[in-house]
Amino acid sequence: MDNMIPMPIFSPADIDDYRLIDSGDYEKLERFGRYVVSRPEPQAIWAKSLPDEQWRKMADARFERDRGNDERGRWVTREGMADRWHIGYSYGGMNMKLRLALTSFKHVGVFPEQAANWRYIYDEVSARMPYGVPSVLNLFAYTGGASLAACAAGARVTHVDSVKQVVTWARENMESSGLGDIRWIVEDARKFVSKEVRREHKYDGIILDPPAYGRGADGEKWVLEQDLYPLMAECRKLLAPDGFLILNLYSMGFSSLLAHSLLRQLFPEADPHHGELYLTDDMAKRCRLALSRGFR
Repeated sequence: MDNMIPMPIFSPADIDDYRLIDSGDYEKLERFGRYVVSRPEPQAIWAKSLPDEQWRKMADARFERDRGNDERGRWVTREGMADRWHIGYSYGGMNMKLRLALTSFKHVGVFPEQAANWRYIYDEVSARMPYGVPSVLNLFAYTGGASLAACAAGARVTHVDSVKQVVTWARENMESSGLGDIRWIVEDARKFVSKEVRREHKYDGIILDPPAYGRGADGEKWVLEQDLYPLMAECRKLLAPDGFLILNLYSMGFSSLLAHSLLRQLFPEADPHHGELYLTDDMAKRCRLALSRGFR
């Protein structure tokens, strides 16, 4: 046990408009604002706490996978459910209004566990503001939660994603949140970073949230295992000497310890924090409370 490496856990930042109600049997039941959705979750390897009947009663929308395709599927919705709706998130001077929708990839437009990172970004940028306006680059930026956090704190933000539709979605979120002046780029992240290196640009903050697999704006293939290290090596050239960098890895094959080792090699002068972002469902909270009472 003396050789065990402690694994930090990054506590989730509560979002009033979000609850993870229950999880298990490779699914999760969540409330986003006024709607409850049931969708796959490959890491929920335990059993559900609530019966399937209760899940069906509570869910306004349920995602069903296509046969032979683990990624795509369709939503079965209750009559009257809106195609689009909004949730809010506030912290400090940041007041996000995020548009949600049901997509064919089971996503709804926001990853609520990222609220812990949004707070960090907001605080980091705010701390730098007295010394000049920081520039922040958000790669694989999706619908822009991290971009909004940096912008709300005063940063000049460059938002890069290869999918035009999600960049448009992110822009809608910016406008709904009363923010402006984010620079929007529809391009493969690797191509954009290479161009910025040649231009000798520098950023005070770089945020990366790469998928396990993906396609660039012109069909470029992205494979995390092959492409992450070369991209991070280029990002090192873009990062200002006192800059901050955030790397998220959702691939089940990549642990935070692997990310830590990667960053230690590329940034030997730094001591990067690493750990797990997580959400706890309401039923698990009740179980822990019951255990604490029982063993007192």
